[in-house]
Amino acid sequence: MILDDILVETRRTVAASRAHVPHAEIEQQAAATAPARGLAQSLRAAQGMACIAEFKRRSPSRGWIQREADVASVARAYAAASASGMSVLTDTPFFGGSLDDLRRARAAVGLPILRKDFLVDPYQVAEARAAGADAVLLIVAALSDRDLHLLLAETERWGMEALVETHDADEVARAVAAGANIVGVNHRDLGTFEMNMDLAARMRPLIPPDRLVVAESGIKTADDVRRLRAAGIDAILVGETLMQAADPAAALRSLVEGA
Repeated sequence: MILDDILVETRRTVAASRAHVPHAEIEQQAAATAPARGLAQSLRAAQGMACIAEFKRRSPSRGWIQREADVASVARAYAAASASGMSVLTDTPFFGGSLDDLRRARAAVGLPILRKDFLVDPYQVAEARAAGADAVLLIVAALSDRDLHLLLAETERWGMEALVETHDADEVARAVAAGANIVGVNHRDLGTFEMNMDLAARMRPLIPPDRLVVAESGIKTADDVRRLRAAGIDAILVGETLMQAADPAAALRSLVEGA
């Protein structure tokens, strides 16, 4: 399964990073970073459907989308189109991203920036804060309940928020029990890469109404967005549809306006 391969490589990368910059040093850098911006607050303040617009150079399922894309230019386009936040892929081997992409996005716009990666270690949470991330992605399928609680606590310790990603009813229950305030439902199965565009709508009743629900993956049209909003979804996370567009700002507007 591709997720297993990614997690093996992620743990190698974390070990190499810790050897290069010790945990205590990365925590010093994190402590010196400007306060995090509020992702949940930004999502709740949106007029209509909130959108976390994603910067993604490639994916394991699609290959390269935009290898040479300029993250600062894309960030400014998303901000101009009233995105509520920006997700930046920082995994290098599988997604072609980097923490430098995140730093450049953070410097370019005032949007809350989400580090989208495969977090398995508190080191990565501090590393995200040191790079300027305001929020992190935590994938329930990649974590034990113990580790999910630990990384949520670390995220809170650094003044950040977590988008806790789920793929089925069991994972939703685990996310809710762990105290996730922003619950993501990914339409893409991380094992098979098959899409189920009804999944977020089916999971919504299982999530308390005071939690924010973000639908992820496969969202391509304004009709998709309207169906999700009718199902009570609070926000969407969109990457490939925007990254493939000649005008990302116009593509984002066409998705959310009138939804």
